[in-house]
Amino acid sequence: MWRLSYRVFRAVSAVTRWTLRRLTAAGLLVLGVAVAAAAIGIDTTLSLAYQVFGLLAALLLLAALGLAFTRARVAVERALPRLATAGTSFTYRVRVTNLTGASLDGLALIEEFADPIPGFAAFRAGLRFPAYRGWKRLIESDRTVSVPLHAVPPLAPHATADVVVQAHALRRGVAHSTGVTVARCEPLGLARVLARMAQPANLTVLPRRYAVPALDLPGSRRYQQGGVTLATSVGESEEFIGLRDYRPGDPLQRMHWKSFARAGHPVVKEYQDEFFVRHALVLDTFAGPHAGRAFEEAVSIAASFACTIDTHECLLDLMFIGTEAYCYTVGRGQLPLGGLLEILACVQPCRERGFRALHDAVLARRSELSGCILILLGWDEARHALVDALRGSGVPLRAMLVAEQEPPARPEWLAVVAPGSVEQGLARL
Repeated sequence: MWRLSYRVFRAVSAVTRWTLRRLTAAGLLVLGVAVAAAAIGIDTTLSLAYQVFGLLAALLLLAALGLAFTRARVAVERALPRLATAGTSFTYRVRVTNLTGASLDGLALIEEFADPIPGFAAFRAGLRFPAYRGWKRLIESDRTVSVPLHAVPPLAPHATADVVVQAHALRRGVAHSTGVTVARCEPLGLARVLARMAQPANLTVLPRRYAVPALDLPGSRRYQQGGVTLATSVGESEEFIGLRDYRPGDPLQRMHWKSFARAGHPVVKEYQDEFFVRHALVLDTFAGPHAGRAFEEAVSIAASFACTIDTHECLLDLMFIGTEAYCYTVGRGQLPLGGLLEILACVQPCRERGFRALHDAVLARRSELSGCILILLGWDEARHALVDALRGSGVPLRAMLVAEQEPPARPEWLAVVAPGSVEQGLARL
């Protein structure tokens, strides 16, 4: 039943998408009335509705014939923006040039973003019962950008017009566009002929950000092993401060051979160690099958903290688990903040691994951390063990749980943020 429903729903979606692209609003009205008239006038002896059906069917047939004589010979130049933010509107310009010696009217632009049809596995996992309403909900939940059809003003021969396209970023992610389709109505204004212009482009929709109160992240400078590049402009860099006699255990790479030859005994170069503030932003990606909303809000909270913390004075490590353990560092000389937001735009829930992977990855860096912000999607023994290990190591910690309900016996230091009221929950931190 599931596989049959999936095939039927896919076929219905394909037919619906084709119809909405090919028919204008007037064409859809004519088609709908024609179908209703056909149903009512099926018995020609009881109703004259069949005459209405015949008239409307003739109009649709004439419109289909008119498509054979309708062309849209235009050139299109569009610059799709590279970045947008979820939950906000954005605009971009499309330049349309008439390539013919005749005037053109009835033109419209369709941005060719991929239709987010879920695979069978996602369809089976996302629905409890195979209903078309649930199918539509799955499609809408995966839609990244909404770009409605935009009309183009009439074009004189060889004229050019700039069209400002209004679009809305629905959710974070990467939207792939294959190009722009120019639609032109046939003389009756019921149907459209389509001319596709291949102009591939990607639009990255960054996570939604919330206002985060100023947090006093405690913690002192820690020793960092990694060289000058990690300490540039954020702490005490590894600088040469002088020469001294060799001591057992000094690496040979620090031997100063000229002084060794002049003094007759080993002399090494002495450097100052790197000490600076480093915080970790840990994102729990182990979402349950029905925690999609909480996971999206957790990603938005992580993006909000990343934009709030002043990385000119410290380094910030974003840590999460995907196909492997990832750690991205933001700060002077490291990854820029925009790059971190683009990474968060593509983070997906982890289904293949256990929470222990995040536990081990965070504790492996605890000696370098001055503080930690922990964003959790649940509260169980595994997460409790990570918090206890960090607190036991002396790492200052701010932990928050993104969940619909507070867990039983919640510790006082664990902040709970409910999806849908994130701004209010963050204001209480």
